[in-house]
Amino acid sequence: MGSTQFGNFDDFCRDSTLPVCNLFVDSNQPPNAAYGGCALRGIGLSDDRYLANLGSILLAFIAILVSLLLIWRSDRKQAAVGRREMQIFLLGFIFVEICEIFSVGGFPLDDDVRKGFSAAHVAAITATCWVLLLNALVGFQFLDDGTPASMGLLLVSGLILFVGTGYIALDTAFDWTGEFATNADNDYRNIALYVLYQLFPLVCLVAFFLLETFLVVRILGEFRPMLYLAAAGLLFAIGQIFNYVVSTHLCQATDGKINGALFETLFTLFSVVMLWVFWSSITEDDWPTPLSQPMPGYN
Repeated sequence: MGSTQFGNFDDFCRDSTLPVCNLFVDSNQPPNAAYGGCALRGIGLSDDRYLANLGSILLAFIAILVSLLLIWRSDRKQAAVGRREMQIFLLGFIFVEICEIFSVGGFPLDDDVRKGFSAAHVAAITATCWVLLLNALVGFQFLDDGTPASMGLLLVSGLILFVGTGYIALDTAFDWTGEFATNADNDYRNIALYVLYQLFPLVCLVAFFLLETFLVVRILGEFRPMLYLAAAGLLFAIGQIFNYVVSTHLCQATDGKINGALFETLFTLFSVVMLWVFWSSITEDDWPTPLSQPMPGYN
């Protein structure tokens, strides 16, 4: 019945390992167990404890290192349009991956600590997707890239979204006001989190791809960068399919050893790398004119 209600996370949490699911129950370790799904146990530890999602933990750590490398590579592209804005997006992705290690990763943590990381994870996803959308707008040069106005817009608006979403997530987890409280009787239904965590990031991602497609095809008249952009979208979609559709089948087939979260982390990393390659392909590495002269932004 709950699956037909807007804002219901019950089916998602039964079949997938999502950070938002940790906010609704006292203990979601191993992941999915509290929702009647396949219990992801992973590696057995002492005192009936488990280290689940080890693959996701390791891949999240690798994603952090790769993102740091991309930030360094971005810094070397001195003349690239949106260089600082892209670095802000990558920093947001790093924060997402740090939170993922402790929210999706099945460490035997205290329940309140896991809820704190999960709330930060949910908020970081929302804010980072918004920052990515603003990166697309930077390409249209409504504001000069790299200026305090441009970077301030990204940082301040992203921080507002992070704090707002994080507060709702924490209030859901710890029931500070009762406004966002949820339990099994209402099938883990939370409309605010559903909009901010499920729908809003999706809208930002779709808008990003549409804006970048228009920029590349209609304004720049290029087509090769579209291969990188399409690859980024496809890789991200594959990761979500693993997380939402294939996850429970993997868990059952491996007797709780792995699920789709591992592949979601992997393909999301690939997608971010391809986004960076796409951005790099439409920007200039070096200006052909002196820095005192007006400078073109794109090839």
